[in-house]
Amino acid sequence: MACTTVLVGRKASLDGSTMIARTDDGSYDVKNLIVVDPKKEKKTYKSVLSKVEIPLPEGGMRYTACPNVDPKEGIWAATGINEANVGMTATETITSNPRVLAADPLVVYQKAKKRGEKDVPGGIGEEDLLVLVLPYIRSAREGVLRLGALLEEYGTYESNGIAFNDEKEIWWLETIGGHHWMARRVPEDQVIIAPNQFGMDGFDLEDAFGKQQAHLCSADLRQFMEDYRLGWNGAAKFDPRTVFGSHTDMDHVYNTPRAWFMGRYLTPYSHRWEGPDAEFGPESDNIPWGLKPDRKVAVEDVKYLLSGHYQGTPYDPYTSRDTGVRGKYRSIGINRTGVTSVCQIRPDAPKAIRGLEWICFGSTTFDALLPVYPFVEKMPRYLSQVGLETSTENFYWGSRLIAALADHNYASCIQQVERYQNAVMTKGRQIVLEYDRKMQETGDCTLAREANEKLARMAKEETDAALTKILHDASTHMKNGYNLADN
Repeated sequence: MACTTVLVGRKASLDGSTMIARTDDGSYDVKNLIVVDPKKEKKTYKSVLSKVEIPLPEGGMRYTACPNVDPKEGIWAATGINEANVGMTATETITSNPRVLAADPLVVYQKAKKRGEKDVPGGIGEEDLLVLVLPYIRSAREGVLRLGALLEEYGTYESNGIAFNDEKEIWWLETIGGHHWMARRVPEDQVIIAPNQFGMDGFDLEDAFGKQQAHLCSADLRQFMEDYRLGWNGAAKFDPRTVFGSHTDMDHVYNTPRAWFMGRYLTPYSHRWEGPDAEFGPESDNIPWGLKPDRKVAVEDVKYLLSGHYQGTPYDPYTSRDTGVRGKYRSIGINRTGVTSVCQIRPDAPKAIRGLEWICFGSTTFDALLPVYPFVEKMPRYLSQVGLETSTENFYWGSRLIAALADHNYASCIQQVERYQNAVMTKGRQIVLEYDRKMQETGDCTLAREANEKLARMAKEETDAALTKILHDASTHMKNGYNLADN
């Protein structure tokens, strides 16, 4: 699935929190936000797409998820935070190369071709990962270890990147072929940018096969590279992006420009991103995986990055100027996004409310980011009760409507869109501040559900008001309009 990921280390963030964020760019997938209790779920998980069956451990913790409302292709739970205040986002589809995929083929479901033969199950993939991992981990590192073990046992049918965070650490795992993987602890003072490519541009094998302080990998990764002559020269440190990743013409249109836009925003002073002496351009293969931002990063910055459409550059598809390159590159905020989330773990908050999940449905360019407390038994109806038919009674469809109307009337609607986005963010923060104080003072963290209901009511009011204004503006720009007073 084509997505964009941003990871913010705790010393790179404005408030000392860790943040993992991703746009879930499916095919207009209808999404909702729910709370899942594993104790009420089946004890064996069966994938819809790959047919693999996996027994689940006892003692799973409650967690949030953003699944597909239509279950015909599986759960696709996407993102969430569990009771131990561990966040997970799965997955960022990444690229690989034929050398890797030939040496360790993807584990693809094979339907029986003849009577009497049996189907051969495939491996695990984006449909499955959150359900298989998030309820059973108490730290970001544990997330890597559990997922790594599952990959080695069952394999995967696609190349993916997966992020985990707790109050101190963020870990990023990338799959290598069908059964191999590697993971790094994100440097605390860096922001990681991942646009659908194999991202890691450095890895310490000595640490991975030694103390494992910041690097983990499948047990036979060294031998795997040697056996298949994948380009590793035996050095302790190497560039995994070169060995395992891709460098294609499509990358230069679809992937690397997104990294360029995000890097340009994060480090406008410490790196040169434009002009004849630029260090990195939109099609550069060497844009760093991690950057130390020129200023501390807030949730609002993450939202801006994931809403990006090359604004301020000649590549912006909404610019009124004919730049000759308008719309050349794939935007970050796109039309078919189902949900965007920011899993934020705040170290200074009481344990029960340490996690804060920010949710945006539909195209991030036009839609609003709403905070909610994940440590509750269920989510408000406005976020969880979503059907397959359009309705203004939930956040998902209201957001989709705003985006579809505003896109065709960008110049006249964008001011209303920005006012709407700022109103939801501002009022959302005010409600969180109010209830953080209440819960700290009273010790009653069950107030989180009351807070979520208040947040949902606010989001509905703001979404309905914005939709009314944007619909009016779009109506005045209809092609069958006529100014003669003929009423």
